[in-house]
Amino acid sequence: MTWDDGKAYLDELAPGVFAYVQPDGGWMVNNCGFVVDDAGDAVLVDTTSTEKRNRSLLAEVGGVTPRSPRILVNTHHHPDHTYGNGFLPESTTIIGHDLCREGVIRAQLKATAELPADYGDLVVRPPDLTIGSDISLHLSDFAVELKVMGPAHSTNDIGVWLPSQRVMFAGDLAFSGGHPIFLEGSLAGFRSAALAMKDLAPVALLPGHGPACRGDEVGRVLDDLIGYVDWIADLARSSYDSGLTPLEAAQKAAGGPYADWPEGERVVCNLHRAYVELFPDYEPPTPLIIPALWPEMVALNSGRPIETHA
Repeated sequence: MTWDDGKAYLDELAPGVFAYVQPDGGWMVNNCGFVVDDAGDAVLVDTTSTEKRNRSLLAEVGGVTPRSPRILVNTHHHPDHTYGNGFLPESTTIIGHDLCREGVIRAQLKATAELPADYGDLVVRPPDLTIGSDISLHLSDFAVELKVMGPAHSTNDIGVWLPSQRVMFAGDLAFSGGHPIFLEGSLAGFRSAALAMKDLAPVALLPGHGPACRGDEVGRVLDDLIGYVDWIADLARSSYDSGLTPLEAAQKAAGGPYADWPEGERVVCNLHRAYVELFPDYEPPTPLIIPALWPEMVALNSGRPIETHA
């Protein structure tokens, strides 16, 4: 099964290293991953957004090892990556950034009202163990490094790096073939995270949304993201100098060179973040959180509601 088939599938990136890839990669449709060592112990990277999707994910893990994951790593607090936490047994330790735990508790299940879908019976479960700097987990035959790489996509991003296999689980530090979003994080930080991942020279990378990348494709995807950030920064500078609001700038640009990428409504979010970072005298008219920018995203989407295929 492949991305073009439109159904979730397992993609083995290296021996014992699996990507759980979910097309179409849009709102609330994310990727997850897991690694299994020689002893059969598993580390799961992220959960997903609905009960049905999480049960399918855990069934795939169960097809590789009969043991429940010892550890779940949340790459950040956003609901598409954490709503499945409650489906893990109590014996699974959930690790996330200090601010990830705070974000999960604060957000609860509010996103289910913002993006309606059949979410099933969700139970909010924040990380049990939180970190503020890099740590390493040691399985029976290899290490799993948790790298604090935010603020970037969010305030609390963690990249999961397997140095022996040279595989990166990027969470939403990387998007493949769609507009990224760094409204709640940092324009400069998102760029720095992409550069840091390039420096690691992964042979495979799983983005938070979009198909997995291998070989030269990894560098191309990261270069595309760096170019995107630079485009947003240039657009922000010229638009601010012309007295345009972020929404007016986004409408005038109409996606620019990335017009064929899905989720183009995110341009207005990224411009709000760019205005704040690049112009110290700019006062944002609304809090820089995704729910507050929903009306502007709808406006940029020609008045059509933002939908999820979760």
